[in-house]
Amino acid sequence: MNLIANFAVLASRRTIFDLPVCDLGWDDALVFINELASIPVGQTVVCFVNAHNMLTALRDDEYYRIMSHNLVLPDGIGLNIASQIAHGAPFPANLNGTDFVPAFLTFMEAPRRIGLIGGTRSVVEAAAENFRRHTPWHEFVVISDGYFDKVDSSVVTEELERQKVDILIVGMGTPLQEKWVHDNIRADHARLVLTVGALFDFVSGAVPRAPRTVRMMRLEWAYRLLQEPTRLWRRYVIGIPVFLFHVLRYRFRRRERILSYPEEHGTALQPRSEHKKAS
Repeated sequence: MNLIANFAVLASRRTIFDLPVCDLGWDDALVFINELASIPVGQTVVCFVNAHNMLTALRDDEYYRIMSHNLVLPDGIGLNIASQIAHGAPFPANLNGTDFVPAFLTFMEAPRRIGLIGGTRSVVEAAAENFRRHTPWHEFVVISDGYFDKVDSSVVTEELERQKVDILIVGMGTPLQEKWVHDNIRADHARLVLTVGALFDFVSGAVPRAPRTVRMMRLEWAYRLLQEPTRLWRRYVIGIPVFLFHVLRYRFRRRERILSYPEEHGTALQPRSEHKKAS
């Protein structure tokens, strides 16, 4: 992440499992990321993290380390509950990639050249076409589908160098997309990178969105579970309770660490009156 982005995120974040998560509201997040897209130097990688991603990060040290260097936006009710438990308030906005990225493309008035990587060829081509209809002042270029050699990605990176995009949107699923971007995408490939999971499936129409009322109630996860119970039941039926268990355990262990720190270092906490006497 470039220095400007890093400073801004440090000024407005809250930690979940010691991972800094941006706590900007919807409008402020749009303005902030639009500014990042305008910076002529450095690179910022934006990722969207939900409860499932957080559990993955707890098990995968490499993924956790990569995420700690990215701009992390909160996605879903699980992160809100974690924030409520850890910090006493939910996040100001649900900045999920499926809603935020199309809104960001609309908000961004300056024309940009935007590259797409991920999904099947038909899905990413359809997503690009729908993006063109949605925001015709931008130029969308399909760099590659998601079915390429991840060990030797030179064909894809060479195409990126040739296309000279401003922004890169990568949709290959977590944690593969974040790891691949970290290992392969340089600042001269794209100044702003958005890792978006299944966004292309939704934008192309290959996977239907939940009705608007359901999305406003933040229950799209339940709608998706009903649509794909075989694939998603472990993530939601088992994953959410496991995630909440880890949140509660982290909160109390963190409190114990904070309270025990002064004693371990020979500076045991004193009642307020004793501090006044000592002074």
